[in-house]
This record gives sequence, C-alpha cells and structure tokens, in this order.
Amino acid sequence: VGGSELVWIPDPDEVWKSAEIIKDYKEGDKSLQLKLEDETLYEYPLDLQGHELPFLRNPDILVGQNDLTALSYLHEPAVLHNLKVRFLESNHIYTYCGIVLVAINPYEPLPIYEQDVIYAYSGQNMGDMDPHIFAVAEEAYKQMARDEKNQSIIVSGESGAGKTVSAKYAMRFFATVGGSASDTNIEAKVLASSPIMEAIGNAKTTRNDNSSRFGKYIQIGFDKKYHIIGANMRTYLLEKSRVVFQAEDERNYHIFYQLCASSSLPEFKDLGLTCAEDFFYTSQGGDTSIDGVDDAADFEKTRHAFTLLGVKESHQMTIFRIIAAILHLGNLEIQGERDGEACSVSSEDEHLSSFCSLLGVEHSQMQHWLCHRKLVTTAETLVKSMSLHQVENARNALAKHIYAQLFTWIVQHINVALHSTVRQHSFIGVLDIYGFETFEVNSFEQFCINYANEKLQQQFNSHVFKLEQEEYMKEEISWTLIEFYDNQPCIDLIEAKLGILDLLDEECKVPKGTDQNWAQKLYDRHGASQHFQKPRMSNTSFIILHFADKVEYQSEGFLEKNRDTVYEEQINILKNSKVKALEALNPAVSSLNSPPARAGSVGRFTLCHTHGWLFRNSLRLLMETLNATTPHYVRCIKPNDEKLPFKFDPKRAVQQLRACGVLETIRISAAAFPSRWSYPDFFNRYRVLMNKRDLSKNDKKQICQTLLKDLIKDPDKFQFGRTKIFFRAGQVAYLEKLRADKFRAATIMIQKTVRGWLQRAKYQRLRRAALALQRFARGHLARRWNLRRTRAAIILQKQYRMVRMRRAFLRVRNATLTIQAFARGMFVRRIYHQMLTEHKAAVLQKHVRGWLARLRLRRARARSAQHLKKLNIGMENKVVQLQRKVDEQNKENKLLNEQLSMLTSAHSSEVEKLKKELQQYQQSQRGDGKQLLSLQEEMEQLRMELERAHGEREVMEDSHGKERDLLRKVRLPRISDLEEENALLKREKEELNNSILYEFAQNTVEENTQMKKELEEERSRYQNLVKEYASLEQRYDNLRDEITIMKHTPGHRRNPSNQSSLESDSNNPSICTSEVGDTEDVIQQVEEIGMEKAAMDMTLFLKLQKRVRELELERKKLQAQLEKKEQESKKSQARDIPEIRGVLEESCGKRQELESENKKLKNELNELRKAIADHATQNNSCSDVQDSYNLLLNQLKSANEELEVRKEEVLILRSQIMKAAQQKETGKDMVKEKVMNFLSHISPILVETHWLPDKTEDWGYLNEDGELGLAYQGLKQVARLLEAQLQEQKREHEEEVEALRNEMDLMQEELEKQQQAFLQSLQLSPEAKVDFGLQQEITRLTNENLVRGCAENTERRQKTDLKELLEKLEKNEKKLKKQLKIYRKKVQDFEGDLCEWRSREGNMQMAVQRKEKDFQGMLEYCKEDEPRLIRNLITDLKPQAVSATVPCLPAYILYMCIRHADYINDDQKLNSLLTSTINGLKKVLKKHHNDFEMTSFWLANTCRLLHCLKQYSGEECFMTQNTAKQNEHCLQNFDLVEYRHAFSQLSIQIYQQLINVAETILHPMIVSAVLEDESIPGLSSVKPLGYRKYSSNSAEGDNNSYTLDEMIHQLNTFHSIMCDQGLDPEIIQQVFKQLFYMINAVTLNNLLLRKDVCSWNTGMQLRFNISQLEEWLRGKNLQQSGAAKTLEPLIQAAQLLQLKKKTSEDANAICSLCTSLMTQQIVKILNLYTPVNEFEERVTVTFIRNIQVNLKERNDPPQLLLDFKHVFPVQFPYNPSAITLDSIHLPASLKLDFLNKV
Repeated sequence: VGGSELVWIPDPDEVWKSAEIIKDYKEGDKSLQLKLEDETLYEYPLDLQGHELPFLRNPDILVGQNDLTALSYLHEPAVLHNLKVRFLESNHIYTYCGIVLVAINPYEPLPIYEQDVIYAYSGQNMGDMDPHIFAVAEEAYKQMARDEKNQSIIVSGESGAGKTVSAKYAMRFFATVGGSASDTNIEAKVLASSPIMEAIGNAKTTRNDNSSRFGKYIQIGFDKKYHIIGANMRTYLLEKSRVVFQAEDERNYHIFYQLCASSSLPEFKDLGLTCAEDFFYTSQGGDTSIDGVDDAADFEKTRHAFTLLGVKESHQMTIFRIIAAILHLGNLEIQGERDGEACSVSSEDEHLSSFCSLLGVEHSQMQHWLCHRKLVTTAETLVKSMSLHQVENARNALAKHIYAQLFTWIVQHINVALHSTVRQHSFIGVLDIYGFETFEVNSFEQFCINYANEKLQQQFNSHVFKLEQEEYMKEEISWTLIEFYDNQPCIDLIEAKLGILDLLDEECKVPKGTDQNWAQKLYDRHGASQHFQKPRMSNTSFIILHFADKVEYQSEGFLEKNRDTVYEEQINILKNSKVKALEALNPAVSSLNSPPARAGSVGRFTLCHTHGWLFRNSLRLLMETLNATTPHYVRCIKPNDEKLPFKFDPKRAVQQLRACGVLETIRISAAAFPSRWSYPDFFNRYRVLMNKRDLSKNDKKQICQTLLKDLIKDPDKFQFGRTKIFFRAGQVAYLEKLRADKFRAATIMIQKTVRGWLQRAKYQRLRRAALALQRFARGHLARRWNLRRTRAAIILQKQYRMVRMRRAFLRVRNATLTIQAFARGMFVRRIYHQMLTEHKAAVLQKHVRGWLARLRLRRARARSAQHLKKLNIGMENKVVQLQRKVDEQNKENKLLNEQLSMLTSAHSSEVEKLKKELQQYQQSQRGDGKQLLSLQEEMEQLRMELERAHGEREVMEDSHGKERDLLRKVRLPRISDLEEENALLKREKEELNNSILYEFAQNTVEENTQMKKELEEERSRYQNLVKEYASLEQRYDNLRDEITIMKHTPGHRRNPSNQSSLESDSNNPSICTSEVGDTEDVIQQVEEIGMEKAAMDMTLFLKLQKRVRELELERKKLQAQLEKKEQESKKSQARDIPEIRGVLEESCGKRQELESENKKLKNELNELRKAIADHATQNNSCSDVQDSYNLLLNQLKSANEELEVRKEEVLILRSQIMKAAQQKETGKDMVKEKVMNFLSHISPILVETHWLPDKTEDWGYLNEDGELGLAYQGLKQVARLLEAQLQEQKREHEEEVEALRNEMDLMQEELEKQQQAFLQSLQLSPEAKVDFGLQQEITRLTNENLVRGCAENTERRQKTDLKELLEKLEKNEKKLKKQLKIYRKKVQDFEGDLCEWRSREGNMQMAVQRKEKDFQGMLEYCKEDEPRLIRNLITDLKPQAVSATVPCLPAYILYMCIRHADYINDDQKLNSLLTSTINGLKKVLKKHHNDFEMTSFWLANTCRLLHCLKQYSGEECFMTQNTAKQNEHCLQNFDLVEYRHAFSQLSIQIYQQLINVAETILHPMIVSAVLEDESIPGLSSVKPLGYRKYSSNSAEGDNNSYTLDEMIHQLNTFHSIMCDQGLDPEIIQQVFKQLFYMINAVTLNNLLLRKDVCSWNTGMQLRFNISQLEEWLRGKNLQQSGAAKTLEPLIQAAQLLQLKKKTSEDANAICSLCTSLMTQQIVKILNLYTPVNEFEERVTVTFIRNIQVNLKERNDPPQLLLDFKHVFPVQFPYNPSAITLDSIHLPASLKLDFLNKV
C-alpha cells in the first residue's frame, strides 16, 4: 500500500470512516500512519496474525454508481458509502446490487411514480435507465413474455422500510402495461384490493405508520397476449394479537379507526359507535390519530374498493357490524366475585347488548358462557366459573378468532372477485413479506418471521450462485467453485424431525404442557447444535444463530399462540346467530372441533392443526411456487428510526444490509470477477493507454488483450471471455488511476503551453507599451527645443514675405483694374446694340404672326361651318358644346402662354439684375486697396472695443456672482426644501402612475391568459368527448360485428381486436331519405392514363382547355367576318393605326418631358436665388466671393443653354402636330372611324388589365381632332400602371434595405456581446482569464462546428431533394408526352369523324345544329348507384389513384353530388348520401387505422368537404372570397349546419388517429436518434461503469437503434405525404407541433431517468441534434407552427448540462436561463450530472440547495416528467377553394361512369 491511498477504518459512530495513508506500508509494520478527513493524524494498529489490512476506497469517479457490483473494490464500507452518497447527495432511493434492487425509504413523497414514468420504463432493458421498481417490474414482464415462464418479485424488509408501497407500485405497473383486453376492468380490481388489505391488515407501529401486519403473495394472471385476466392472493401469519393489545404509540388495524371516524353517518347509527378513544381495543396505544391521515376519507376509499370488487352493500354492512361488535366486546365490564375466583357480566351492560344485537346471538347465553366453562368427564359434564384473568383471556381469544375469520373471508371474496374464467397462460407473483426482525422481546411471531426469512435467504443464495455460474459458462472462462453461506443447518434445526417446531407441536398435545417444559426439551435435544444456544441468565429463553444475526427468543406464550384455541361454547353461540351472513365467516367451524377430550380435560375446542404446522405447510407451498418461477428481488431499507426524510443512519443501514442478503451478494460477486467490460466499451474507455501501433489494428479484442497483458502483469487478475473481460476486485480502479494519470499529464502539458503563451503575450504587450512611452517622451523633449527656434524663424520669414508679396500685388492690381474698365465698357455696349436689334425683330414678328393667325382662323371657321351644315344637319347643340370646349382650351393655352411670358420676363429681369450686381462688384474691386487699409483700421478699433467689452463683462460677472452667492445663501434652504418636495411629489406621481399602469396591464394580461386558458380547456374537453364518443362507437361496432359473425358464420372466425372503430350508423334527424329518378344527360369520358404527378397543374390545364375551345369558336366567327370585308380597308387600317399610335406616344412623351424639365428649371432657379442671397450677406474674403460668383455664372449659362434647347424642341413638336393635323384633315372621316375602331379594340383590354376604369366616359365633347383625347387618357392610365410598378419595386428595395439593417443590428448585438465579454475578461484575475479565454474559444469552435455541420446536412438534404424532384419531373415529362400522343390521336380521329359526318349530313347541317349546354358543376346519380358511389369513391379508393388529379378530388365530387340533390330539392337523397359518406369514412379509417397515408388522405378530403359545405352554404361570412361564378354554385334549399358539425367531429377523430399513427412510428426512434446518436463523431464518451447486464437482457440485441437522419427522413415522409394530398397548411403545422412536443417530452423524460447521459458531452451532442431539427423546421417553412417552441425545455436541459455549476453566480445564471424547466427537473438533472473524467468536478450538495432556494418563488407543480401523451386542441381554419366546380374533370380510373354532368 503506497502513500496517498484512501482506506476505510472501523468507527463506532459512523461504522466506517475514510482515511488517507501518509506513509508507505512495509511488510512487518505493526501500524499504519493515517490522516483522517478532519486533518487529524491517527495510528491504526494492524493484526499481523490475521494478515488483514484496511479496506481500500474506490476512486471518486466510481462513487455513486447505479450498480453496487460495478464498484472496483467490493466490500461493506464501499457499499455503505455508495448508498449514502446516492441517497443524501443525489436523492436516489433505488440502487442495483446485481439482481437485487435496494430501495431506501425516503419518508416523503417523490414525483417518480406517475403514469409518464411507467410509460418511460416500459419496453426498456434493465440497466438502460436509472434503478427503479418499475425497471424490475418491466424486466419480470419482459422475461415472462419472452421465456414464457412464470415470474416472482420478492419484496422484503423490516417494518417501515417501504415493502407495501414497493409492492403496490409494482402491481400498478403491471395494471398499466398489461391492461385487460376485455371490458372487465380487472386491472382496476387488482389495484382496488390494496386499500382493502391495508385497512384490515395494516396498522401504526413505532417504526411505521402503515405497517403490514401480515405477509401476502399476489399472483397476477395473464393470457396468451399477456393481458391481465385475474389475480389470486395468499396471506401468511396475520398478527391477531394486535386486535386485543397495542403497545405504546401504536394503533390497532386501520379499519377500526376508519369506522369510528365515520360513525356519524346515517347508515351507521345502529352500530352504537363513538370516537376511537372510547373503546378499549383502540385506545391502549395512546394517540388514536396519525399525522396527515384522514381516517374518514380512507374509509370512503375502502367502501369504494369493496363496491368495485363486487361486495354487496348488505355484506359490507355485515362486515362493519362484526367490526363494531368486536369493539363493543372489548368494552365489556367484567365484575370479579369471591376474590377473583369467579366473575360475571351485568345483563344491563350496554356494550354486551350491542354485541349481541349486532351479531344476532342470544343475550343470556353469551352473558353466561363468557364467564363459565364446561368440564367434560367420563361420567358427567360440569359447568365451572372462570376467574377474572381467564374470562379476559377468553374474551380476547373470541375477539381474535372473529377478526381472523373475517380477514380470511374478505381475502376469499377478493380472490373470487379477481378470479377469471379464462385459462391462465402465465403469472407474475408479488411477495410482500416481512424481513428479518429482532427486538428486545422476541416471541412466536418473530420466530415464524425469521424462519421464513431463512428459507427465502437460502433460495436467494442458490439463485445468485446459479446466475454467476451461468455467466461464467456462457463466456467460457475458467473458474473455481465459489463458497457461499449455506443456512440449511439452521433450517433443519427449525423444521427437521424433532426440530423446534416438532417439539412445540408435541408439547401442545400434552394435557398440562407448559412453555418451561418445552424450553427444557430444547436444551436437552439441541444443546450441542452450532446454531442453538442457551442463555446464561435464563431457563425459559433460547438463542438461534440466524444468517443475519443471533436472536434470543422468550418461550413464554409459544404454546398458547401455537394452539390458537377458543372455547367451544362461544363458537356454538356464534353458529346459532340470526345473522345469516355470519355463518359464512365460519364455514369450517364444524370441522375444526377436536376429538373428545379425555376425562378431566377442559371443555374447549382446539384446531386440528397447530399454527406452526399450518405456517410450515404454507411456507413450503410458497417456496415450491417461488422455485418454479424466475425470482426478482427488492430489498427495502429503513434509513432511520425517527422517520425523518433523507436522513441516513449508517448503523441501522448496515444492520439491514447484513440481514437482507445484500452483503452476501457482494461477497459472492467479489469472490470471483466482479468487474466486467465488453470489448468495445473497454476499447473506447481506455484507448488513451494504447500506443499508435496497437490502434492501427482492426481487431479490437486483440488490442484489449495486448494492452491488459502490458498493464497488469498478474494473469490471475483478469480473464478474457467471448464477449467480455472479467476483472478481479480493484483492477478497474487501477486502470482508472492509470487513465487519470495520463489525462493529468496531458492536462499539465496543455496548461504549461497555454500559460507560457499567455505570459509571452503579456510580455510583448508590456514591451510594446514601454517602447511607445519612450518614443513619445523623446519626441516631446525634442519638440520643446525645436519649437522656439522654429517660431523665431517663422516670424522673420512672415514679415519678409509679406512685404515682397504686397508690392507685387499692388502692381498687378493696378494693371488689372485698368484693363477691366475698358473691357467692361466694350462688352456692355455690344449687349445693348444686340438687345435693341432683337426687340425690333420681335415687334415685326408679332404683327406678321397675328395677321396670319387671324387669316387662318377665318378660313377654318368658314370651312367647318359649311361642312358641318352639309354633313351634320341638326347637330347644332353638339357644335355649341364643342365650341365651348375649344374656347376653354384656348383659354388654357393663353394662360400657359402668359405664364411662359412671365417666366421669360422674370428670367430676363434676373439676368439684368445679375449683370448690374456684376458691374457693382467690378466697381467695388477697384477700391479694394483703399478699403484694405480702412478695414485694418476698423479691425484695430474692433479689437480695442472687444477688449473693453471683455473687461466690462468680467466686472459684470463678478457683480453677478456676488449677487448670486448672496441670493443662494438666502434662498438655498427654501429652494432645497421646495426641490425635495417637488421631487417627492413627482416620485409619488410616477409611482402611482406606474402602479396603475402595472395593475391595469397585469389585470388585462391575466384576463387574456385566463380567457385563452378557458378556451383551450374547453376545446380540449370537447375533443376528449369526441374521442370518448369514438371509442364508444368502436365498442358498439365490435360487439355488433361479433354478433353478426356469430349469427351468419357457422365456423369460428376471429375479429381483430386491435382495430379502432370509427363507424357509426346514426343518422342526423334534420333531413329525410328518398329515392331519385333517372338522369337525362350523359357525360363524355376522357381517359387520363399515367397522370400521377400533375396534381398541382391540373386546374390550369382544365382552364386552358376550356379557353382553347372558346377561342376556336371565336376564330371561326371572325374568319367568316373577315372574308366579307375588302382587302383595301384592311391595308389602310393596318397602315394608319400605327401612325396614329406613334404620334400619340411621341406627343405624350414630349409633353411629360417638358413638364419635368420646367419643374427642374424652377428648382434650379430657386437654388440660384438662395445662393446669391447667402453670398451677398457673407463678406469673408476675396477668394470666396470670386468662387461663388464663378459658380453662379456657370449655373446661369447652363440654364440658358438648356432653356434654348427646350424651346427648339417645343417648336419642332408643334410643327409635327400641325403636319399631322393637316394630313388628317384630308381623310378625316375614314381616320375617325379607324381610330374609334382601334380605341374600341384596346379599351376592353385596358379595362380588363385595370388600365382604364370600367365606367365609360362621354368623349363626345371633342372636335374633329379630339379623338386623340381617348388615346391620351389611355396613355395616362399606362403611366399610372408604370408608377405602381415603380412603387412596388421601391417597396421591395425598402424591404431589402430593412433586411440588411436587421443583419447590421444582429452584427452590432454580437459585437456588443464580444465587447462585454472583453470588458468582463479585463476585470478577471489572470487565472480566471485563462479559464474564460478557454471557455470562449471552446464555445466559438463549437458554434463553428455546429454551423458547419448544419450547412453540410442542409446541403446534403438539398441535394437529395433536388434529385428526387428531378426524378419526379422526368417521370412527369414522360407521362405528359405519352398523354399528348394520346390526345393527338384522339383529335385526329375526332376531326376525321367530323369530316365524315359533315360530308354525310351536309344537306341537313342547319337542321341538326344544337346549342351546347354549359356544365353547372353538379353530378347526378341514381339512388341505386349510391353504394357504388361510396364504394368506388371512399371504401375501395387508394390515394395513388387520384394522385395526378386535383387535390381532394373525392371531396369535390361528393359536394357536386350533394349540390345536385339540393338542386332537385330531394331531402331524402341528400340525407342518405351524407350519412353513407360518414359511415364509409369511418369504415375505411377503421380498416386502415395504422396507415398514415390513408389517414392523412381522408383527413384532407374531410376538411375540404367541410370547407365546401361552408363556402357554398350561402352564408355571407363564408362568401367573402368567392367569385361570382362560385356564388352561383351555392346551396339553395337546405341548411346543412348539423352535418357540418358532424363532419367537424369526424375531422377531430381523424386528426387524433393521424397523431396516434405518427407517434407510434416516431416513438421508437426518438431516444436513440436524439439522445444517443453521435451526430458529432467522437464527442460522446462511454460512461465509466454501468449496470452489469445478465443473460435476461443481454439476449436482446440493440437492433432498434436509429440515427437522427433516419428520423428526419421519416419527418420528411410525413410532410411530403400531407402536402401532396392537399392538407391545409395550418393543420400540417399543428401536426408537427404535436410531434415535436412528443419528441421533446420523450427525450427529456428519458434524460431525467438516466444518469449515464447527464454529462457535458451529452449536452453538446443533444444541442447539435436539436439544431438539426430546428434547421429542418426552417427548411420546411414551419417556423410559425410553434414546433420549435415546444423544444425549449430540451434546449434548456442541454444548456444546463453545459453550464458551470460552482458559484452562486452560476446558480443565478441557471435560474434565469432555465425558465421552461420545472424546479424538480432542474434539481433532478443536477443530481444526475455525472463527470466523465476524474478531473471534472461533481455538482456539490450546497450548489443544489442554493438552486432550490432561488427557485422557491416559482411555485412549480411537483411533477418530474412531461406528459408525452398530451394532445394540443386542434383547430380547423376555414380555407375556401379557388377552383370552380365546373372546371373539375372526372378521371376514368375512378369508374364513376354512372355519374352524369348537369
């Protein structure tokens, strides 16, 4: 043993204490130098002769294991410490010890037994989940089903350890998992037996408030399908003495107190009961109540259980009367006479009267024989009085006898109620029996209990040894026989011939046998036995050395309890009772009489068999039953005697561990190879100890063997099996130490490198900072010396340069002024002469143009008047109107000309103004030289004035400061008071406002949430009622089918029991049924072969086909018209219309350009004015003025040039318009007609495309040239359309900008987070900086990996989707090509037939032509064809048959049939069709109850039919989105509101069936795909040690493992099926929200029940898998469904596994982050958190307590697991269809040729 090793040493208080060896042990040392946990030194003496060293302690990484046999060092202190750590630190009450489940009583309710926990453990292997009683029950159930062998669960432990509760939970598991197949509800009856047995067999003791005072073995029977069919109960050793005696602080059986608590009920008035304190049999223990127990409420549960088991009310009253009679019997007042030798009972004793009346016995007889007895001799029979002591014993014996018989009768009745007539295939037995007991005074009951435990321990030892032997033989390893304790000698001492029980029975047969004589016989017979001892200080006691401990028994009372006798006279009185039911309590009394006693014997009857003999026989039968079954063991441990929650007493725990056989299991396991590893697990765990050469090999088994041979030199320390490696005790700890050392060395190397890098970086930063400081300091010093020299040189240079430059400037300035003066005069004179010339030319032009205009006007008036008089006689009014319009246009033209002239004049005035300003500026420049001197003088004056003003200001400021100080001193107190009051008032006002707003908001939010919650609850209740209604319909249909089969089928045929019934024959009473006549029209059939994938294009195809037919007719008509017209008109029309259109477009464009340019010129002119005004006010410098002037001049020139260009364009445009007008005057009539034709052609197009309004305007006001106005208005509408498109593009651009802004905001937030992290890191210490930096780097790398993995998976899925889409398109293309060929052939055939028909019937063509009838969207059928319609369209229809048609085609067809029945006003036909449709849907759904595609198909069609019934109902709220054509298809005669309600209920049922089918498919995938799948390879790590799987569960392979990709592929399948079948998107979103909730609930529940997955690595893996699911949701556009929100608890659980768990800040962070997790779940995950490596710290108990304190305010429900079967209420939003009924085509594949189109 080396230094720093941890060992265990004995301790009187803690049993075992941990210590550390501080000095190496050498052979021969007499002591060990140890250091205890409190740092004290201790010298531990060694036993050199026994060669016993202290036990070694396991590494911390192995502490807290689920299985005790997985510990490396297997011994008592290791077992005790592991149980203590799990119980106190992790609050785990269950632990495996091989095949034994150790259960520690927590003494407080835990949320680990709900229905969800049962479902979580169902189907799981033992060891995959955390230890639990449900895991043991599931293992028994699974082995029974697989091996077809009966099973037993043996629950044992001392009183108060929790045996009854464990057995109850095991039975609850079987009742839930193996529910009865029929409606007998047998599982509820099995559970109902528990409250009855607890009431009559349990009582409060000093160790337990609900202690079972009897043993029971319940056999739960199963049929061949492993459903519960019945049960049977056997009881052992009822403690009858408790009926008449209770120790202090104990109670009688619960039923007595329950009956007393309910004595005030009317039906119990005749019992004469009061409170329990008034009766002797219930008040001996003192306090008659139990804290937290309501006896009256428990009594109601007991009565309900009696009723459920079929016990009649009369029998229940009889039971209660008997119990009340026992209480009255105990209160009899027995009066002693003759010094106690005789006694009597008063005839007026009310309790005696009550006892006799309740039992119906004779009062005088019972009064007499209670105090007397018979003495039978050979000659005569004598009656003798009994003493007071004898009377009390006889009374108590009678009370015990009555209660024992009542107990037996109730058990028999329960067995009758639980019995089944069906043949039992197998059973699982649950044995709830007392554990080993030892008290200060041990009597006959303790002797029988310990005897039973000896037998059970023997069976347990042999079974454990057998399992170990089977394991070694299966793995084919060499092993030696393991010695284990054999308690057969102790059993022989008790039950062998002339053993203790035989001698006791023999002594009972002796007439005057006594307990002392029996004890003496034991001394004589067994004094030399190894397991029998005689106490030194007693002659009436004896000691037996049991397997658990030696027990001293007092022989007093053994004979009396073994005889179990009662007086015959009292029994005869009970037999003659008037209560008939009382006879059933004594069915065997007549056969229980003893043979006639010899002369002088006491006249009593004795049982023919003693109690010991009966118990030995029942125990023998029990052992035979257990040996014929596969046993499973549950050992219950009582942690303390004070019944305090989660308090662990090591002394009491070790005592029970020794007594229950757990340590014996440990010893057997430790004697051979306790630690076992599979080769893959060993390779993954210890691959760090292997070299690269070994890792390159492919054979993992060979690699493991090579490694072990190198690491462990002793070959006896391990063995290689076929699939596992077996280790001796301590070898796994040695390997863990080597692995930890390797990791520690690697960690030190990493830390050394990182710390060196950090120090180097720090040094480089300091060095750069020092160099920078030096550089700046040296620069500063140098600059201080150079500045003075530089300043002096600059002054000298400035003065010299100023003088030189001033002289040169003056010379240049004088010359420039002279040149400018002469040049400006010349330019002004030239401009003046040019303006004068232009003015004269303008005057001449004005007079000439006026004369020409007047002449042209006179000619136009004369010509228009004569022409109008010739052509338009009587059109004077129109001429007047046109003339008015012309005058108005002339006025407008004049107004525009005036505005233009005003603008030109304003422009010229502005030019003149600018010229004048330019001249003034030039003149002002001449006096700049003089002004410069004056300006300098003015600057000096201003400087002096400024200094004077500064002085005055300082004086004023001083005086103002003094006055202010004075005022402050005077008013400061008052001002401060006022400010405080003001602030206080403001604060109160704000608080009041905030409180009012908060209360209002809170009330509003609460009301809204309450209303939403009530709505959801009401919806869920309604849907649950629908579900229950469907289940009732299913039962009814199943029974009806069975009856019909029995009636019509002579042989035996079986109806499948697993089909869900959705069929109903109920008819709605709103509409009657009738028949309908024959149809008139016949529909043309069109074959659609191969159209499987064109569902979405079919509507467009039908519309185009109809449009083609219409265009063909129009084409023929137009062709006939065109042949009649002349070719010349066509040519002229084709030539003139483009010319007119071009002129219109050109004129409109020019006008718009002129308007825009005019606006632009105005804006620029305003800008010029503003610039001139601004620059005129600023006189800064000459250069600025010159620049601004040049800028203005350039802008002015550009404006003039642009204005000239625009004028020329206006003139050109006017000339073109005039030419066009002159050309059109010659052919005005023809052009007018052609233009009007053109406009009449384009106006409908413009109206249809919304370019023109529908309302036509009056264009009659135009003159002969005014036809252009219509085109002008059309072009304006085109401009508006373009403007709308531009606005739409602008809106899209704004949306893109908004998206970019959002991305910028996200990047800004990320930058702020990084800045905060950087600032936070600056405030940390160097060590903390290292940790923080590493954590940030790990997080960054993790995110990059996640993003990269998501991108790769997304790309992979996109590739597969594109491939699938390409394949679909190719198939669709081929099918369309084939279909096109078919159509072409049909068209050719049709044209040929048509030509032949025309040739034959050419003479009669006009007579046979007939107007084609339009299809009105209705289908007609005969009444006799209704079954064919339902069969072809619903019952026998496959979704693939209509996959290439319109989605939900059957729904449309059904509605068209419904509409025809409404059209002909046939209510009977309508009622029959709707009822048959509902029944047909239920039949097909019942037939395909496990088919997702079929269920989704009919859900989509049912919803579409419901939408059609709403859309065409005629109600305004459903017609808002209808077209005019669709409104014509509305129902006219009937209101189908009731049928809409029926279809809504049917939709809910189908939706629930769809969810059930999808959950059934997904449920097996979830845990392995989301929680166990290694999507990130190498991240998951093997748990250090796990549960040792025996052959029972290792036989099952892990064939049910799924990957995340497989589950996502299944989700893709669901989504594609629902989308292809046209299911509403809102319903698809609700489906996936429900499925993702189930994924979250199942995964989180499994996480909460498994310790091996609660680690940091699993958290990382889980978060990545969840991100994959979220990415899938985004890819399918299901973000708005709320499915991602349902994953929030799972996301937070993954984050909780990854967060730090050390400081209070970490606790606050966890509490603020995990808002979707409940308090119980957070604490459970923290308790389950398991470090994968030794250097990773555990979560401390203090940290968990801190979390619990922080989460106290949440008030979460005490629920651990999520209800994964919870279903969200479904909503079916109204989605009207855009398809019109007359466009729907019936494919021939549906075989609906009997339907006729109407």
